[in-house]
Amino acid sequence: MTAEGGPAIPATPPLTERQEARRRRILHASAQLASRGGFDAVQMREVAESSNVALGTLYRYFPSKIHLLVATMQDQLQHMHTTLRKRPPGGDSAAERVAETLMRAFRALQREPHLADAMVRALTFADRSVSPEVDTVSRQTTAIILDAMGIERPTPEQLSAVRVIEHTWHSALITWLSGRASIAQVKIDIETVCRLIDLTAHEPDAPATPPGRRGRTGAGR
Repeated sequence: MTAEGGPAIPATPPLTERQEARRRRILHASAQLASRGGFDAVQMREVAESSNVALGTLYRYFPSKIHLLVATMQDQLQHMHTTLRKRPPGGDSAAERVAETLMRAFRALQREPHLADAMVRALTFADRSVSPEVDTVSRQTTAIILDAMGIERPTPEQLSAVRVIEHTWHSALITWLSGRASIAQVKIDIETVCRLIDLTAHEPDAPATPPGRRGRTGAGR
């Protein structure tokens, strides 16, 4: 029973090693198909064939194409985050480090425009059934930004600034993919919105130290 007296919801059991390997094959196949032909190229039957799993098994892992592509974006962000931790951004201020981080992530997506378009379209089309996966993508983006800021305990004001930065980054990605913004314009927008970080820098209990000097307790392509 829960604290409210309702029935307890059983936790999802962790994947076995074999299941995790199967999931990774599926995500790899999804990314490969999207890289070649974008959103429309990712067909569930082709993903199943490319990853050597039964179609029914694929649907047990990912109930729809939207679930699959949002999970693919989650996977890509994990790779980006790992890369960024190995090579932390430079810059004397948190705003500079976040701007550099987001532009590095943007350029990684720029190298795979069809894949980027497929993932962004999936996020745009996602309904409430995909909310947990979308929330995971948002949390990963937040973690990447906070790592660049060097903050482990952000204040509400800083989290608000991070949300605005996330929204701007996502919007800039959409406008670039649609051909309505150049890379130079995207860079200006990202650097401008990152100045919000300076407005919250005076908040107590949230020292901003360069990511390379952080402890190991905190947690790109």
